[in-house]
Amino acid sequence: MIQAAEIEQMSLEERLQALELLWASLARTPDAVPSPDWHGEVLATRLAKIERGEGKFFTIPQLKERLQ
Repeated sequence: MIQAAEIEQMSLEERLQALELLWASLARTPDAVPSPDWHGEVLATRLAKIERGEGKFFTIPQLKERLQ
């Protein structure tokens, strides 16, 4: 198993590459990664807003502008 000290010795590029490899590995088995209960609560709240006609939708450019 890799140790935290070994990670600290990696370059930024190496750490980003390792992160991408880990993410890809987790993504291949999504059912093995449990989602916290609050994720479901947030999604249910958002879906209810959409169903009530209160949902707001943004284009990518609008979202980028809003986040700046």
